[in-house]
Amino acid sequence: MKDREPIDKPLSTKDVDDKLNEVFEITPTVEKLPVAKVMPQKIKEDDSDTDFQYSRENLYNIIERGSDAMDGLLEIAKETEHPRAYEVVGQLIDKLTNANKELIGLHKTMQSMKEDIIRSPQNVTNALFVGSTADLQKMLNKNKKTIKDKED
Repeated sequence: MKDREPIDKPLSTKDVDDKLNEVFEITPTVEKLPVAKVMPQKIKEDDSDTDFQYSRENLYNIIERGSDAMDGLLEIAKETEHPRAYEVVGQLIDKLTNANKELIGLHKTMQSMKEDIIRSPQNVTNALFVGSTADLQKMLNKNKKTIKDKED
């Protein structure tokens, strides 16, 4: 009993594979290489156009496939005249309508994003008065006097 390993010892898949290879006298033909993790690329700020194009293509594919499916479902509904078949066609029409609305919404969102970039101020200058309220009052009174003098 002492020469056996405890049954509750955790086994890794490598241990199991090695033991099975040993029992069945199989020599491994494939070299076991370490798995390299692939890190996704960092997202750049300029990817919004790429993302827009990708989303747009996906929506086009969904709409096209949905239209093809609707044609087939309409034929089935006509042949079987089953109420459930017509219900499914109605649901698919609703889904296709929503996909079309999403496509239009995508365009509006992209357009508003571009307008926000265009509208953003390029140079911002803030006139800031540093002083007490008495100093501010004196300055405003001087400006009033100079404006009155210019008008007279």
